[in-house]
Amino acid sequence: MKKSILFSFLVIATSFAASAQQFTIVKDNAHGDIENQCKTGTCWSFATTSFIESEIIRKGYKAVDLSEMYNVRLTYPKKAESYVRFQGKQQFGPGGLSHDVLAVIEEYGIVPEEAYTGFVSGSKEYDHTTLDEKINSVVVEAVKSPTAGYQKYVSDILDNEIGALPTEFKYNGALYTPASFRDAMKINAKEYVCLTSFTHHPFYSSFVLEVPDNWAKKSYYNLPLDEFQRVADFALGKGFTVAWDADVSEESFDAQKGFAFVESFQNEPTIDQVRRQEAFDSFETTDDHLMHITGTGKDDKGNAYYLVKNSWGTEGLANGGFQYISVPYFRYKTVCMIVHKDAIPKEIAVKLGM
Repeated sequence: MKKSILFSFLVIATSFAASAQQFTIVKDNAHGDIENQCKTGTCWSFATTSFIESEIIRKGYKAVDLSEMYNVRLTYPKKAESYVRFQGKQQFGPGGLSHDVLAVIEEYGIVPEEAYTGFVSGSKEYDHTTLDEKINSVVVEAVKSPTAGYQKYVSDILDNEIGALPTEFKYNGALYTPASFRDAMKINAKEYVCLTSFTHHPFYSSFVLEVPDNWAKKSYYNLPLDEFQRVADFALGKGFTVAWDADVSEESFDAQKGFAFVESFQNEPTIDQVRRQEAFDSFETTDDHLMHITGTGKDDKGNAYYLVKNSWGTEGLANGGFQYISVPYFRYKTVCMIVHKDAIPKEIAVKLGM
């Protein structure tokens, strides 16, 4: 059980006070509109696509609405193959991490939303319930009865459920391929750095982050917590944004009211490396959801917050779908993040051998 009765009561009691809390934006870096992932487990693509959209603006280009489902369509077959090759001994599902989008960008490119919507039946709301059930059945059966033909079944399901991939498309009157569009927007996947902060591996080295959604077994650079936070603060202050993976299962993470605290805005605890590690080791901190940190804010007491763009739409949500995340919550419940290499302070980059 993750919470004591006393803590649950504290959260309930303080949430009433927090709902009246006033927040002010301090720094709001360029970003696109709030999107809605609807009935899908594809937050990893929505958050990281939003992050790349901000990068395009930061690099001096006009804002473009990129396709989240393009990344999803190209990642599912890779997840399916990995699951089968590991004989079903790893997680298979709709989840993933930001580096999955970077892998698609590097190998294939990017496309605008208008070139690949992910809708095939006229619907304007994503629902991958049937898609996930069908593909799961195929890969489970492929493990039971190995056959080389399962990849075609996976591809056919994806084409039928979210659409066949475009090989070329027109955008603002010009003809592109996914690769040429990526290059035109000056997006280079190798410019982005995966970071985390845990003590069960040496700092300033890299390791394969042990969370179920890291099906691709990608490595993350490991920083002490204070330097990890410093990267986020430096990046946001310099006009960069952050692709953010965090635990959102806490009762104090309230998307409807638009905030997240560890305990309360009146009495937030100090989060150090030890407490953070204990929560990860005990599985209290879980790899739940990816979002996009676009800026910073403060409350009427002067406490600092991160401004987070979610992908749960806007209806019924405070702050138009954005959330204010307290600094202690960030330190406690962040699993990992991705930033542009130039968003890392030079002295920290040197320690990482960059």
